[in-house]
Order: sequence, then structure tokens, then C-alpha cells
Amino acid sequence: MATFPIPKSVSHVTNTLTKGGFEAYLVGGCVRDLFLGEKPKDWDVATNAKPEEIVTLFEKTFYENDFGTVSVVQAEGPEEQGDEWKDGSLKVIEITPYRKEGAYTDKRRPDSVSFSKRIEDDLSRRDFTINALAYSVEKDELLDLYDGRKDLISGHIRAVGDPRERFNEDALRILRGIRLHSELGFGVDKDTLAGMSEKVELLSFISKERIRDEFTRIISSPNPSLGLILADRVGALEYMIPELIEAKDIAQNQAHSFDVWTHLLKSLDHAAQKKYQFHVRLAALLHDIGKPASRRWSDEKNDWTFYGHEVIGARIAKNIMERLHFSRETIKKVVSLVRWHMFFSDTEQITLSAVRRMVSNVGKDLVDDLMSVRICDRIGTGRPKESPYRLRKYQSMIEEVMRDPVSVGMLAIDGNDLIKLGEKAGPRLGYILHALLNEVLEDPKVNTKEYLSEKVKKMVSLSDIELKKLGEIGKLAKEQEEGGELEKIRAKYGVK
Repeated sequence: MATFPIPKSVSHVTNTLTKGGFEAYLVGGCVRDLFLGEKPKDWDVATNAKPEEIVTLFEKTFYENDFGTVSVVQAEGPEEQGDEWKDGSLKVIEITPYRKEGAYTDKRRPDSVSFSKRIEDDLSRRDFTINALAYSVEKDELLDLYDGRKDLISGHIRAVGDPRERFNEDALRILRGIRLHSELGFGVDKDTLAGMSEKVELLSFISKERIRDEFTRIISSPNPSLGLILADRVGALEYMIPELIEAKDIAQNQAHSFDVWTHLLKSLDHAAQKKYQFHVRLAALLHDIGKPASRRWSDEKNDWTFYGHEVIGARIAKNIMERLHFSRETIKKVVSLVRWHMFFSDTEQITLSAVRRMVSNVGKDLVDDLMSVRICDRIGTGRPKESPYRLRKYQSMIEEVMRDPVSVGMLAIDGNDLIKLGEKAGPRLGYILHALLNEVLEDPKVNTKEYLSEKVKKMVSLSDIELKKLGEIGKLAKEQEEGGELEKIRAKYGVK
């Protein structure tokens, strides 16, 4: 078989163990990723050496857990780059002795762990066949006891041994299987699928934090709707976001081609396709979560209405995320995006002041994300274009109100400062500020309180006529600058 590209830091660890007289295998997800041609996110090494034997072989290690895992700290590389050195070597490699596990009383962790001398014991306790592969770097050999390579080639997720036993041991494996379905696009073996459905109630033993972590990875995957559909099929959605179940078969008004459930999944998938950040993806999934509760029939319109669904949805989104123990920052972002996603965007009627209010509501930092959610919402209705003219026009209006203000408000000095420097309240204040603005437009570097204060001291002695003339020059410069900026913005979005 072809040799895989292994970072030097990893091969150094396996080679050191082998030279020390022990076995060393890469195991788990990293082997799966290598076969799929992906760069592994984590490298796990398994060995028949005990923790106390491992630490004697390496210069710097730490050992702080009950499962025998020893972390080997690599020598410093030339430059840091995330979890790696510049040459691709990892900073820390984890080595775990082969393990046997006792019963899983809490349906999550084994009651006891013992070390083994046999790699076969270690592989037999793993969740799915595609994660039960072991690869020897030194021998360039694959150990495949459960046909995991075959399942990788055919694209199947299949439990190691009896799926009911695997899920009974650790119910979180049900969500892991769903997540792999989303991440890899693999189908789920029929018996494994049945085992998920039969054991899904055991998810009640799993902490909300663990459920949140798997849910997050599903939403962050390339095909998040696949995972949510499978979760619904086996009954796991009830333990993640049961509120989504209520969105199924909720017909919408004539502007929509799909029920609320399908609309939300399509919106989420578009966010994934665009590689939006997690909080935008989650907002795309939850933006209409308030529709089932707000739906009312209107005889006048002969259609369904959903008045206030964004307000209700924001409350529901907050409850969901608090229940799953998301961070305050993530909750704040998603709730805000859900709350304000129904902004009025008819550019034939809307004014810049209304756009400013919208920006004020959601906050400048989230404006771009709000537009992204709106785009996902539009695609989720079944409409073909994500950015029609009206939406592009609205984006240009946002940029107009968001740009650095070409006005006296950008100055490092204001009217109160002028009064303190000896000028009286009145029209002369405006003349001086516009005169200062003219100078700053010419050279932004002079926009300091010290420099402008010195200029003001000289202007205070000028006559009204002289000041007015300087102020008019500043106003003209401001208008020219604004006009040029607006032309650039509108050209950028292809609007007038």
C-alpha cells in the first residue's frame, strides 16, 4: 500500500516507541482521514507501553488523566502556526496504551479501564468500523479487523460488532454516527440505524454540553441538513432541538415553496455552502423557529400569517441555546440575528435613516451577518437568486451609513472644545469645524486634538466673513468627498 504523508513529529513518536521495544499504531479518526485523502485534525497513537514506560522515552511529557494518555511535547519549531510549527509538525502528540474497558453504568464512560498488551483489545472497543483502523508507520501496514477499509470505500457507517451494545455502552455514539453522516456524506448501515433508533432514549443520560458539541459539529459540517434529517429519523432531534420537530409540516404563505422545517434546512445548507461562520449557520437554522407558535389564518388575505414570529423566535432561540449551554457571546449574536432578520428592505420606500435604525438595532459588527442570514432565508424559500437588485441596493445603503463619516463628527475636536478655547456659541462654531474638516480631508494625519486646538486658537481671532469663507470651502470639500465615496459604493453593488 502507498505510504501516507506523516508529519515528522508524529513519525518521531512512533519511531521512538518502536526503537524502545514497543508497538506503535496510529488509530481512530486520523487513519480514516488519511485513507480519505484528508489532513487529520488530530493524531492519536496507541501502544502496548504503559504510561510510566512512555514517559521515560521522551524528553518532555505530561500525564494528567485516568485513561493512561501521555502527551508528548515536541521541541520548539521555528515559528508557531496554530497547533503546529511552521513545518507542519504538531506541538503535542497524545499516546494512549491499549485499553480494555469495564461496564458503562452511566451510558457515557466506562466504570473501569485496564491496560492491555493487545491492539485487538483496543480496536474492539471503538465505535464504528471506519474508526477501528490501525496503521503502523514503520511497517506501512494496516490492521483492519472489522472491514473498516471496505466501509470507507463503499461509504458506509457501521458499528463495531453489535450496534446495540456499542450504543448501550456510550449513547453519545449515536450522535457521533449522525455527525459522521453529515461530515462524510456516508450512508448508515441498516442494522446500525436500527440500533440508533432502539437506543436513542439513552441520550437522556448524556450531558447537554456533550450534545451541544456534537450538534455544533453537525451544523459546522458540509452537509448539516443530512445530519438533522437523520437525527429526526432516529429520534435524536428530540434531545438536541425538539423545537425543530414542531416546524415539520407547517405550511407557509404563498411566498414560500416549502414548509417551515424544509425552509430552515435549506437556509442552513446554503449557509454551509457559503462557508458562513457557526453563529450565522445557527441563525439561518433558527430564524423562523417562531413561526409554528405565531401562525394564524387570515380570511382577509386568504393565507397564513406569522406576525411577530421574529420576536417569538428570538425568545425560543435564546431558550434553546441556554439549555445547550452555549457561550453568552454566541447566544447574543444568534438571538440578535433571529430578532432582526425581518428588516424592511423595499428600497423604493425605505430611507437612510431607517437603515441607520436597523444598523443600530443589530449592531455594526453583525450587519454583514444579518445580510447573510437574509440571503439564506431567500434561498430557503426556493428563489433562485441570492442577491437580487433590491437586496444589493439595500447593501449599498448599509455601506453608505456604515462608512467612515465624512463630516465634522470625524474630527478629534468638537463644539464644546471650541468654546473652551475661547469661541462663543453660534454660527462661528460651524464655520470653524468645517474649516478644520477641510484640512483633515487633505491630510487625515492632522486629525489630532493637539494640532486642531492650535488651529482653533488662530481662527478665533478671524472675522465672521473670513471664517465663513473658510467654512464654505470645507463644506464644498465634504460634499465632493461624499459624492465620490457614494459613487464607489453604488458601483460596487451595481446599483444607482
